[in-house]
Amino acid sequence: MSQLLALLRSLLFLVWMVITVVPIALSVVLASIVLRGAPLYWMCISWLRLVIWGARWICGVRYRVQGMDNVPTASLSKAAVILAPKHQSTWETFAFPTLMPHPLAYVFKKELLHIPFFGWAMGRLDMIHIDRSKRAEAWAKVAQQGARLMAEGVWVIMFPEGTRTPRGSQGAYKSGATRLAVTTGTPVVPIAVTSARCWPRKSFLLRPGMIDISIGPPIESVGRDPEELMREIERWIEAEMRRLDPEAYPAAGQPSAAAQPS
Repeated sequence: MSQLLALLRSLLFLVWMVITVVPIALSVVLASIVLRGAPLYWMCISWLRLVIWGARWICGVRYRVQGMDNVPTASLSKAAVILAPKHQSTWETFAFPTLMPHPLAYVFKKELLHIPFFGWAMGRLDMIHIDRSKRAEAWAKVAQQGARLMAEGVWVIMFPEGTRTPRGSQGAYKSGATRLAVTTGTPVVPIAVTSARCWPRKSFLLRPGMIDISIGPPIESVGRDPEELMREIERWIEAEMRRLDPEAYPAAGQPSAAAQPS
């Protein structure tokens, strides 16, 4: 019965996302004729707020945040950081822009621009879309645009694992975010998030529960080696994940909660 209810709620949530994205995306595309920058960005964030609201009230997905004092406030308009979060779910890609006091620029694969409405609006924003098949060209674009955006007070967000990982697992942490940080002298803020509790990767099925987000202290990048800096970020995130979601990281030889049947 609980499985059926979760399915029905998830289908309703999917319908909610579709019917809300169309008018807002079209408004953004039209507004982009005369608007650019932060005003257009915050128009898009209005849809993300509706998504997070729908996830809570339709599917019972709640969240709590600790460590917001580790990021600059909105009053510090030119203060830049690079966000380096754990990546378990689609949820955090929607949630982080609604939580942060500054505009965010995602580094993402250009194929997302082809998604109807969502991709059209995303293409009007000042973000960094790359061709992953052209690694040298992609990095040059990240370095150039990332430096420009952060000089304007926009924060760059990069998921070190690159793709979503199952609950209780750990992907390979790549040093793209720390290379950009060292190149620009920008601090990196590590973030742990337990979103797979409620919205696992490769699934549209949402389950009720609490998502924990823990924002770590900014780590200075000046004079650091990018690989060594990423190892420090990795250690902080993975230790924090085990603190926030101990059921997903059991003792050796014991099955994890994520692997057990519900």
